[in-house]
Amino acid sequence: MSETLPLLMYIKNMLADLIYINSVIALELLKITENTAALRRGEDFFNNSACKSEHEEITTRIMELLKKYKNQTQEYQSLKHHFINHE
Repeated sequence: MSETLPLLMYIKNMLADLIYINSVIALELLKITENTAALRRGEDFFNNSACKSEHEEITTRIMELLKKYKNQTQEYQSLKHHFINHE
């Protein structure tokens, strides 16, 4: 078992990195979708649609998952600041 511990730690860290990368991709895609909707139908349409609140819920859930698996405060806080204030 002691021989496999370094490998297991490596895999755990690799999976945490993949979760981080996938979180960034998912959040950026949400913002692209929001910006496209706002350009196509107007900012007011998007702001008054159900999509805005749904996207906020999805963003919150992604950030919760990220915090759960990528528990390095600096990376989490940096990404949270970016996406919460993203336009």
